[in-house]
Amino acid sequence: MKKDWWKDSVVYQVYPRSFQDSNGDGIGDLQGIISRLDYIKQLGADVIWICPIYPSPNVDYGYDVTDHKTVMESYGTMEDFHELLEEVHRRGLKLVMDFVLNHTSTEHAWFKEAELDKTSKYRNFYFWRPGTKHGPPTDLQSDYGQSVWQYEEHTGEYYLHMNAVKQADLNWENEDVRQAVYEMMRFWLDKGVDGLRIDQLHLISKKEYLPSYEDYVQGKAESKPFQPNGRRIHDYLTEMTEEVFSQYDVMSVGEAGTVTPEEGLTYTGTDEHELNMIFHFQHMELDQQPGKEHWDLKPLELSDLKSVLTKWQKKLENKGWNTLFWCNHDQPRIVSRFGDEGKYRKESAKMLASVLYLMKGTPYIYQGEELGMTNAPFTRIEDYKDIQTVNMYHKRVYEKGYDPKEVMTSILAKSRDHARTPMQWNDGKHAGFTDGTPWLKVNPNYTSINAAEALADPDSILSYYKKLISLRKQYADLMKGSYDLLLPDDPQLFVYIRQTDTRQLLVINNFSDKEAIFQWPDELEREMAQLLLSNYDGGREALPSIELKPFESRVYLLKRD
Repeated sequence: MKKDWWKDSVVYQVYPRSFQDSNGDGIGDLQGIISRLDYIKQLGADVIWICPIYPSPNVDYGYDVTDHKTVMESYGTMEDFHELLEEVHRRGLKLVMDFVLNHTSTEHAWFKEAELDKTSKYRNFYFWRPGTKHGPPTDLQSDYGQSVWQYEEHTGEYYLHMNAVKQADLNWENEDVRQAVYEMMRFWLDKGVDGLRIDQLHLISKKEYLPSYEDYVQGKAESKPFQPNGRRIHDYLTEMTEEVFSQYDVMSVGEAGTVTPEEGLTYTGTDEHELNMIFHFQHMELDQQPGKEHWDLKPLELSDLKSVLTKWQKKLENKGWNTLFWCNHDQPRIVSRFGDEGKYRKESAKMLASVLYLMKGTPYIYQGEELGMTNAPFTRIEDYKDIQTVNMYHKRVYEKGYDPKEVMTSILAKSRDHARTPMQWNDGKHAGFTDGTPWLKVNPNYTSINAAEALADPDSILSYYKKLISLRKQYADLMKGSYDLLLPDDPQLFVYIRQTDTRQLLVINNFSDKEAIFQWPDELEREMAQLLLSNYDGGREALPSIELKPFESRVYLLKRD
C-alpha cells in the first residue's frame, strides 16, 4: 500500500442514522449504506468515515456508547458490518470508524458497576468527587448548558460529565482505562478497518483542572476554568500510537477542538509520532461573538476566514497535514452558513468547495454537502431532537428569559440537527430515505434538492464536486505544493496560489453576492493561462482585469518562469 495514502485521499462522511434506511423503521442502517456505496464511489471519494454504530441509548445519538465492540441493533448486525467492510474494499474504497474514547454512556457496564461499588476497579475508570445533592463540587459548566457534575444517589457522590449528563468522562490518568481503550481500537483494526477518527480528543487530559479527591474532602477545592488539550494529551497520543496505530497501515484523525496552528503541528508533525491529522474548529467559530457561545451570532468577516485558513496552511505546510472540511454531523450546512441558500445556492456551494478543497490537506465531504443541502426551516423546538439544541432552548427561554424568537433564530442558524436531516436521494416519499416514518423530519426542499436531480444535471453541484475531486487527483503534485494567499484584506475576493517548481494553480473566488473585479498580478504569467474549472459559463479568458459574477470561482493553471 502506498505510504501516506491518506494524503491523496478524499473522505466522504456518513451519518448512518440519516443516510439510508433499508428496512422501513425510519432509521438509517448498514444495509442502507451498502446500497449507496456506488454513489459514493462515483463521486470520486476514496475513504468512507462512518459515525458511531455501537449500541447506545441515543441521548447524544451514538456518541454515548454502551459497548464499543458490537453493532447497535437498529443499524444491523456484526455480519452486516463485515459485509459493509467487504463491499467497501471490493470497490477499492477504505473504511474509517468513529471512536468515542473521552466518555461512555452511563448505561455502559463499566459505569453500572462503578456507580454501585466504590471498591470496584471500574470506580477509578471515572471521576468521582464528594458533595451533597444540594450543590455540585464546582461551578464548571458543560457545552450542554449544565453543570459538569451529576449527583449519584447510591454512593452520594458526583461524577464528571463534560458533555450530557448520561455521558460520564473516562479517567485517562488510569492506565487500565487506556489499555482497555487500546484493546477496543485493535478489535476493529484487526477486522480490517482502515482508520479511526477519535471523538473529542481534546478533552481526555483534564486532571490539572480537577482538584484532587482529597482536596474536596478537606474543603480545599477550587474551581478552575477548563482548558481543552491538557498537558498529558501528548503522552497519551504517543502511547496510543506506539501500542495501536504503529502496528497497522491505517489513517488516524482526531477531533481537537480549539487548538492553535502551533498546537496542531504538535499533534500532526512528522517528528511527533502522534496523529496523521486533526480537526480544528477555528474557522467554524468565526460567525459567533468572541467569548460567547456558538449560538451568539455575528456576521462572518472574510478577512478573518482568510487569516485563519492561511495560518493553518502555512504552519503545517512542511511537517504537518491539514483536514479540509466545511460540514460534519455537528456543523450546520455550509451553503446556509457562509453561502447563499436562495438565489445563488448552486453558485455559492461550488465556490465554497473551490475555496477549501484546493488547499493542502485531506478533504472531508459530509453527506449531502455535494448536493448543496441546506439548513432545515424548522421553527418549532418540538421538531428538533439534538440534546444540545433542546437544552439551550429551555435554559435561555425558561431560565434566562430570552425572547423565544431570538433563540429560534440561533437554532435556525446553528443547530446540529441541520446536518442530521435525512439524506435527500430523490423527490419521492421522505426523499427516498425511508418507506417508514423518518426519525427526524426531512427538509421540505427535497423535491428540488436531491441526488437524482443532481445526477441528471451536468451543471449540478454534484457534478462540480466530481470535477473538483478529479482535478485534485490529476494535479496531485500541485496539491502537495506550497500555498500562498493573495489580497488578504480584500472584502470580497479569496484568492490563493498553489505551486511547485514548474507550475502554479491560481484559485480565484468571489466570496460575495455582488460583482467583483480581480486585477491579474503582474508577477503571474497570464498569456498561456489555462482555465481548468469555473462555476459559470462564458467569459473565461485570463484578462488583465476580470469581472467576476456573484460567488464566481475560477481555477487557472499557469507555468512558472
